[in-house]
Amino acid sequence: MRKYEIMVLVDSDVDERQVPALVEKHLAVITNGGGTVDNTDIWGRRRLAYDINKKSEASYAVVQVTAEPATVSEMDRLMSIDEKIVRTKVLRRED
Repeated sequence: MRKYEIMVLVDSDVDERQVPALVEKHLAVITNGGGTVDNTDIWGRRRLAYDINKKSEASYAVVQVTAEPATVSEMDRLMSIDEKIVRTKVLRRED
């Protein structure tokens, strides 16, 4: 099991109260795969450095997980398919 940090940018059309539920829905892949969710930090709506899909804002969420690499890549794949999620970035933590 490895530790990962995942940054998720959620489309600005999604209400900020729905962002935690959307992130939790995708984190079920980690828990079902035997991993653990160590920390979830919702930053809220922020301005983007550059427009993505003609949008200048997105809601940010940073999640720290411990899981197998295949499980994390499957979650990242499912997030990239979801139209409500604009962008994801997965980093392996060196703890």
